[in-house]
Amino acid sequence: MKEHEILGWREWISLPDLEINYLKCKIDTGARTSALHAFFVEPDSARNTVRFGIHPIQRREDVEIICTARFIDKRLVTDSGGHKEKRYVIETSIRLGKSAWPIEITLTNRDTMKFRMLLGRTAMRKNMLVNPNASFVTGKPDLTPYIKKPKQD
Repeated sequence: MKEHEILGWREWISLPDLEINYLKCKIDTGARTSALHAFFVEPDSARNTVRFGIHPIQRREDVEIICTARFIDKRLVTDSGGHKEKRYVIETSIRLGKSAWPIEITLTNRDTMKFRMLLGRTAMRKNMLVNPNASFVTGKPDLTPYIKKPKQD
């Protein structure tokens, strides 16, 4: 029998295909679908791609990453407040601890949310267990270069 991988309720992940090295993620067993923060979304239907921007650090609009990915669908998603929203869905790889695998992620504006990403049930691997009392079980990256705010003139 394969050993279970224990995760905390929040973990640092990376999305290497999107060149997002570090992102704080809520491991949300109550959410079916994974969601990634995108402060703008520009679809190109002719190419089946979507260009979007992400602020990877909460409350830091001066740090942004612009991504382009192939979209695989556009789905109606109901958030935890019961609001329905049509969202673009991309498939990309996620790295969590020492493991990496492909997942589907919906794109939505999460500026007012505490986490830039939610990892939902369908993106979790079968051997994962979540310890609700633990955080960052898979490790913490050195965020020093990303946390320093630019000097004001």
